[in-house]
Amino acid sequence: MQTKIDGTTLPVLQIGLEAGEVIVAEPGEFSWMSDNMMLRTSTQAAGARSIFGAIGRMLSGGGLFMTEYSPGGGPGFIAFAAKVPGTILPVEVAPGRSYMVHRHGFLCATQGAQLAIGFQRSLGAGIFGGDGFIMQRLSGPCSAFVELGGESVVYDLPAGASIKVHPGHVGMFEDTVGFDIVMMRGIRNALFGGDGLFMARLTGPGKVWLQSLTIPGFAHALAPYIKGGETSAAMTGGVAGAVGTQLFNDIFGRS
Repeated sequence: MQTKIDGTTLPVLQIGLEAGEVIVAEPGEFSWMSDNMMLRTSTQAAGARSIFGAIGRMLSGGGLFMTEYSPGGGPGFIAFAAKVPGTILPVEVAPGRSYMVHRHGFLCATQGAQLAIGFQRSLGAGIFGGDGFIMQRLSGPCSAFVELGGESVVYDLPAGASIKVHPGHVGMFEDTVGFDIVMMRGIRNALFGGDGLFMARLTGPGKVWLQSLTIPGFAHALAPYIKGGETSAAMTGGVAGAVGTQLFNDIFGRS
């Protein structure tokens, strides 16, 4: 298998496959592929051995079905484009190890990848989009690719060292890192500070990947240019509103 990541703001992962090699992803995630690529969609992939495993994967933010892509009659290639401005990170998952990934972070992986719920906390309607806070557990052995929003910032935490992070900026971390949700200190800070009621606390040892862009934050930044369609576009400057609307449709229209 040969891989290449092109681009900067909206990167594209290109994977060259030999006969017999397989890539696993959620259905409809690929962007383009060679004519000889064959598809097999089922619930029996990414570690799911039964319908209950597939449902657990779905609850973690993945799909009930997964698609396996493999070339027929010789080498082939397939490409996956980022869905939001950000980065695509290669991850080598060793046997017995795992990574916790934000619920929409898994892009694709080789055979052997397993996806399941790693962490789930219901924090009430309206918080984190009303879905609570959910992390996927990515285990292997496999070679996987994870999509993070915006720029990626990596911290290698020593044992016992902790950082507090807005939950939406938690992109991925190693399974050795301790994780919990904590309340914002101070009633006035929690209610009037504008930073939310909860924070994620990550405790070493292990690596943590943070993402600078969250989908809710990106949608909020574009909201003034898309509300009311053409009327709002004209009120907010015509060209800027139209560009914002088109960008929003291009990115979120695939979901």
